[in-house]
Amino acid sequence: METVQNIKQRFEIIGNDPKLNRAIEKAIQVAPTDISVLVTGESGVGKENIPRIIHSLSHRKHGKYIAVNCGAIPEGTIDSELFGHEKGAFTGATSTREGYFEVANGGTIFLDEVGELPLTTQVRLLRILENGEFLKVGSSQVQKTDVRIVAATNVNLFSAIEKGKFREDLYYRLSTVDITLPPLRDRKDDIHLLFRKFAADFAHKYKMPPLKLDDNAVQLLQKYRWSGNIRQLRNVAEQISVLETNRDISGATLQSYLPPTEGSNLPSVIKSNKSESDFSTERDILYKVLFDMKSDLNDLKKLTLELMKSGAAKTQDINPNLIQKIYGSKNEDSEIEFEEQPVTAVMTPNHNENYNNTEDNYLFAETIEEEEVLRLEQKEIEMIKKSLEKNKGKRKAAADELGISERTLYRKIKQFDL
Repeated sequence: METVQNIKQRFEIIGNDPKLNRAIEKAIQVAPTDISVLVTGESGVGKENIPRIIHSLSHRKHGKYIAVNCGAIPEGTIDSELFGHEKGAFTGATSTREGYFEVANGGTIFLDEVGELPLTTQVRLLRILENGEFLKVGSSQVQKTDVRIVAATNVNLFSAIEKGKFREDLYYRLSTVDITLPPLRDRKDDIHLLFRKFAADFAHKYKMPPLKLDDNAVQLLQKYRWSGNIRQLRNVAEQISVLETNRDISGATLQSYLPPTEGSNLPSVIKSNKSESDFSTERDILYKVLFDMKSDLNDLKKLTLELMKSGAAKTQDINPNLIQKIYGSKNEDSEIEFEEQPVTAVMTPNHNENYNNTEDNYLFAETIEEEEVLRLEQKEIEMIKKSLEKNKGKRKAAADELGISERTLYRKIKQFDL
């Protein structure tokens, strides 16, 4: 049986981290079997090495090994790529085509970024995992294949399952054995080893002396977060190898090649749609002002009707709290003076000289109510105009912002002739 050290040398894997060693051990142990394997880890940690190890140590090592990047194939053609298609199955299908599962019969398929598969393709993949059967696109004839599947992903599949983007039954079929590779920031002792390996490779490739890091540069390497993991470290090593004429690299020189956005291990929270939020807050304030105005107008109407029915002096005795609420008072001893007869300048007179007080009261109330409605309509028109201008005339976006349906907004536009 192969040892971890032999596998590292064979596949040029650098590092002595215990988590890395455990991942390789699991790959060695599972290789002789036919069970499916799910490899997880962040982008750039080297997940593609695990399926190669498994295939090379299995009884399928003489069969074909096909690596498929599921995220790089368009959704409309991925079924054809994986399962093949019949002639005339769709526009452009001028001949019958074999898919990867048919070509790799007896071998191993590595499905990288398996979390990007469409749900319809996931159903087809589940059928292969369960009984080895599949259908070509445009065919009704069931075909069989004997393929070992190793999948990999850098997304949280449990989260994808909760969002309905990944089938739970497919997850448990794929992850019979789960192998997780640690991120580079958790392998601090391996970072300098990897950098030296990359620096030596590029020195040989570009025919120049290898790079040497001082102590400050080594410490910076180990403290840096490396969100791109090994891929990012290799990229930085290649940049410095090509661009720096001085082969002794200081911490300051190394720092100039590292992006400055790696200060925290926590994800940044970016506030989106700031203008929409601000407009929503302004709208809420306007609504509150309008409701307060309406309440004040109702109180004013009540007081006015009482004045008209009972007379000014009598009203002050009957409802002092209402008067205090509307007019206020500088101190408790001050009194509010009223004329003996109510002012009727704002009233709409009845042409009948013998009109009665009850009808006149209703006319007065209607006048105030009409003014209130006009003010509310004016505010409503202003808000609709402002939202339409902000959204460049797009009614759907404006309706969403105003909290009404697009149909209601369209009716308002016609009503107010906007």
